[in-house]
Order: sequence, then C-alpha cells, then structure tokens
Amino acid sequence: MDSLRLAALLALLASLGACGETARLQVNDGSGPSPQLPKPNETLLPTVNIAPAIGWPPGAKPKAAAGTQVSAFAEGLDHPRWLYVLPNGDVLVAETNAPPKPDDGKGIRGWVMTKVMKRAGAGVPSANRITLLRDADHDGVAEIRIPFIEGLNSPFGMALVDKDLYVADTDKLLRFHYEPGAMQLDAPGQTVTELPGGRLNHHWTKNVIASRDGRKLYVTVGSNSNVGENGMDKEQGRAAIWEIDRASGQQRVFASGLRNPNGLAWEPHSGALWTAVNERDEIGSDLVPDYITSVKDGGFYGWPYSYYGQHVDARVKPQDPAKVATAIAPDYAVGPHTASLGLAFAQTGGLPPPFEQGAFVGQHGSWNRKPHSGYKVIFVPFNDQGKPAGMPLDLLSGFVDDQGKAMGRPVGVINDNRGGVLVADDVGNVVWRISKAP
Repeated sequence: MDSLRLAALLALLASLGACGETARLQVNDGSGPSPQLPKPNETLLPTVNIAPAIGWPPGAKPKAAAGTQVSAFAEGLDHPRWLYVLPNGDVLVAETNAPPKPDDGKGIRGWVMTKVMKRAGAGVPSANRITLLRDADHDGVAEIRIPFIEGLNSPFGMALVDKDLYVADTDKLLRFHYEPGAMQLDAPGQTVTELPGGRLNHHWTKNVIASRDGRKLYVTVGSNSNVGENGMDKEQGRAAIWEIDRASGQQRVFASGLRNPNGLAWEPHSGALWTAVNERDEIGSDLVPDYITSVKDGGFYGWPYSYYGQHVDARVKPQDPAKVATAIAPDYAVGPHTASLGLAFAQTGGLPPPFEQGAFVGQHGSWNRKPHSGYKVIFVPFNDQGKPAGMPLDLLSGFVDDQGKAMGRPVGVINDNRGGVLVADDVGNVVWRISKAP
C-alpha cells in the first residue's frame, strides 16, 4: 500500500466516518419484490458510517407502531442476540458475541473491520451463555432469570425436538437432554456434527431450526469473507444452509450461494422454509439489498459470483458463468446494508392489523451505507399463498438518536405465544416485548 493511500486510510480510522460516497436511492427503493439495482460504485476505501453504540438512557425505549406498544421484558443482559421460546413459555436468550478469530483481523482491511465492529458495539467478550427468562405471572416482564447453559462457544440458534434441545455453537451443533420445565441444564452437550469455524471465522453465527416432523435440522453457515477474497478453499461448506438428519447425524448442503443466512422460519401457509440473508458490502451505499427468501432444495443464490440473481460481481476472479446461470433471485429485498438477521412469521391472535399476517424482520443496522439503514424491526405483509404482498412497514424504530448514535440494535425476533413479539437488542442489553396497545 503506498503512503498516500495509507494516509487516507489512517484519516478514515481517525474519524471512522464515511469517505464521501453516499446513497442516491432511498432504502425503500432497494426493498420489495423488484428492488432497484444501480451500477456498482466501488471506491478506493469502503464507506464507513457507523452509529456508535451508547445504550439506552434511563427511561428511554424504541418507538412502537400505531396500535402496538413496547416494554422491556428483561433488562441488564450481556449482549443478547438470539431467542427461543420453550413450550411452557420460558424464553431462552443467547448472550453471545464473536469468538476469537485471529486470522480474520489480519491485514489493513481486517484491522479496519475490527475497529468498525468495536465502535458498533460488537467488541465485548462473549458471555458464552444461554439464559432462561420466566414470566410466571404473565405480566410481560420476566421476574425469573437464571443461567440455563454455560461454557458454550459463541452460541446462537436453538431448537427443541421432543426432549432434545439443539444449540448451534460457532463450530459445532450440540444436543442437550431437556426435561419440560427444567431451569438449568448441567450435563454437557453431545456433538451432533462439527460446523465450519476456526481461526478464520468471518461470519460466526450459526442458527438451527427443526423440520415440522422433527426428522431434519437446518443450520445456517455464513461465508468466510465478503466476496471470496480469502480464497474459495476457505469457503468449504459455507455460505449455505445445511440439512442434518437427526437420527444419523448425516448432513448435506441444502442450499448454497447465501452469503450470510441467519434467520430461519417456516411460512405458515405454504410450509416453505424462509431465511434472512445479509448480502455483500463495498460496492456502494445502494448495493446490495439484503433479503428474505424461500429456500429451494439444491438452490444456488449467487454468492460470491453474482448478486440478486445473475448480476455478476466483477470483483470476483475467477468467475463461474455456469454457476451464475443457475443463480436464483431472492423473493424479497429488505433494503441495502440493513443487516437483516431476525426472522419470524406472525401468529394468529398476535399483533393487530396490519401486522397480523406476514414476517417480522430484525434489522441490526448498517456500517457500509451513508445515511444509515436498518436499526429497526420491519414487517413484510404476506398473502394467503405464502408470498410477500406489499412494501415493508416499520414495527419498531427509534434505535438511533438525533446525533446518529445507536441506543440499541435489534437482532433476533420471535413470537412469545402469548400475543406478543420479543426482540433481542444486543447494544441496549434488553429483550423488548411488542404487544397490542390497550
């Protein structure tokens, strides 16, 4: 790197501000079933526009949409990111953060990204814990909080099948024996299968969901880079959703070319598996939209060779025209750089219209867009055929203050089976509960 470029980079790091490139489109232009996809705008240095993490001032909370209200279900947590509701109503929350991954921070780019993530609130050590929250009196506040499983390795997704509780650590899928009503699990988990991890572990979160008949498990595995710049040999089994047979432990890649899939949910009308995916960075504030999509068995969704179907990413060399020709376009865009992670479908008897039929999406918020995008929970309306039917609506917003600082960042979303929707906020260290307004 020449001295001029290094000086520019150091100036960037000093301010951790954007380098001049700004969005020309609105977030809604990059949303919906047919998003606008302008030409790539690759700059000398990536756009870095962070909402510094500050947490919630006393008494402050997000803004709920008309007809709904929001309150704190649990406060004072340690970087809560993902949620799971047990059959008895107990809520499991993964208090977690990235594991040590020394090879992911090497070089100038790695150093920059380490600084970016730290300022965005992702620099704290992982608690490596799943905590149980119990609201025994059903007043919308968890009065019992107890460590449920400790000593994990950056846990994320959870799924219960019969008496088997599955936990997706960053490097393996674990199985624990669970008795209904248990408040702590002390026995060590059994490894079902190893998952891609290691010293280079760029997208570390792993989610898990069970098939409706309980015979299969589906696990998300994000890519080990932005667009394959670490070499495709580092991407084996990554940028994919795995299917794992519960009985035998055998696994296969169910769908591929998904840069960083996180949320997984079954659409209630069609029965299709849907996922929320973070798309690539560093080709402009308007590219590429993150998305939610139904997932086809054997489907290839483009990464790293192309985005949003068959739009070729010229940065990727060598290219693979044969693979690009098979790339499936996603069903629905949810805005560029929104970092859409959480995904849950509305349940009958939950929130009021217009939030009664469709998908809730937790948007963690951008770092590679000016102005910011995400930092909210949106709702995507669906029709009776299990397809998106309209533009996204804001359900929970107000996570960024007037000075552009992040008081919170939503991640996982889930129905609490009591008429409410829970949201994990890993900067505010809160689990919020959205419910129908009185």
